[in-house]
Amino acid sequence: MSSTAEAAATATTKGGRGKPKAKSVSKSQKAGLQFPVGRVARFLKKGRYAQRLGSGSPIYLSAVLEYLAAEVLELAGNAARDNKKTRIIPRHIQLAVRNDEELSKLLGSVTIANGGVLPNIHQNLLPKKGATKGKGESGSASQEF
Repeated sequence: MSSTAEAAATATTKGGRGKPKAKSVSKSQKAGLQFPVGRVARFLKKGRYAQRLGSGSPIYLSAVLEYLAAEVLELAGNAARDNKKTRIIPRHIQLAVRNDEELSKLLGSVTIANGGVLPNIHQNLLPKKGATKGKGESGSASQEF
């Protein structure tokens, strides 16, 4: 049996009669997305955000979510590579998000568990560049009475 005949035989309706069934194509495949369009549509309907739901809205929302996920993962992957790691951990996501201006604004009120904080030392705590200690001088001028 040839491969096309096998496909036609397995894809027919009940009992082998009638037209062969067409291979089902998901909405995500039609839209060229990785994120699930059907699931997003179901969540939008279940959430009752509006009485009616346009057919393009779950596709658009899935595309936006996929873009944001890809952006965060790319930056987190770069942060992981900078730290000589092959696996992305929450710390890498935190560094990626907080170092990107737009993502930091979007996720400003979000706490990432086990993310830590950005390494930062306040300017006032750093030693003065122009101040060189003399041999007889042991402290700064503000400490002398």
